[in-house]
Amino acid sequence: MKFIVGYKKGMTQVFDQKGRVHPVTVVEASAVTVTQVKTSEKDGYMAVQIGYGTQKESRIAKPQRPKGLHRGLKEFRIADAAGLTLGSTVDASVFKEGDVVQVSALSKGKGFAGVVKRHGFHGGPRSHGQKHSERERGSSGGGPGRAGGRVAKGMRMAGRMGGDRVSVSNLIVMKVDAAKNQLFIRGAVPGRPGTLVEIRSKSK
Repeated sequence: MKFIVGYKKGMTQVFDQKGRVHPVTVVEASAVTVTQVKTSEKDGYMAVQIGYGTQKESRIAKPQRPKGLHRGLKEFRIADAAGLTLGSTVDASVFKEGDVVQVSALSKGKGFAGVVKRHGFHGGPRSHGQKHSERERGSSGGGPGRAGGRVAKGMRMAGRMGGDRVSVSNLIVMKVDAAKNQLFIRGAVPGRPGTLVEIRSKSK
């Protein structure tokens, strides 16, 4: 499985060999370093831990300093660690045009939102004596047969929207610029510009 982490930079467009234009998201994926290879015998599962970015030594916890002065660590589950050893590097060139990938990141934060925007509620009726109920959610307690008349846990209500971990599958790598460490991905890449994204190919 191919994998890397990078930062969402923005959007542009690229042309394919037939001259068709495709909207793409630019992801800056600099080289990452393998900091640990986990095995089924020792750790109970197969995975590769990588370190990305750089950070001052004073801002890194002492137990993590032997792994390098990395800004952060990420782990990817794999079926085979062939070719990946401690200290080896992975860069954007591992991906090729046409690769189908899954991208995971934190979605955009939308702040406090009502039920119409957050959950897609239709709101109240617009006629027959209704007043100020166009975007209300309606009753939530229910009768005695439902949680004893209390508000059940998990009830969809207004609240903070966004900022959740989102994974989007079946995105396509349209272009790879290994010299600039950039990937051009077609599809809905979650997050705002500057968000850290995880890119992984589908295991064969």
